Amino acid sequence: MRGRVKWFDAQKGYGFIERDGQKDVFVHFSVIQEQGYKSLADGEEVDYELAETDRGPQARNVRRLHAQPAVAGPA
Repeated sequence: MRGRVKWFDAQKGYGFIERDGQKDVFVHFSVIQEQGYKSLADGEEVDYELAETDRGPQARNVRRLHAQPAVAGPA
């Protein structure tokens, strides 16, 4: 599936992906498929797998559609 990051709080490690006309999808930093510091930018387009859970829709295997350079995490 494809979606756009509604918001992502890098300090808390989670955020939400928007879907047209449907409930937003929870995304945790641990499911972002990239090396280094895992974060997403608000408004960024992503590709992901959808998992329906008892707590609502959650993203799995999240990948950026437009690769960004790896960023070092906070010291």
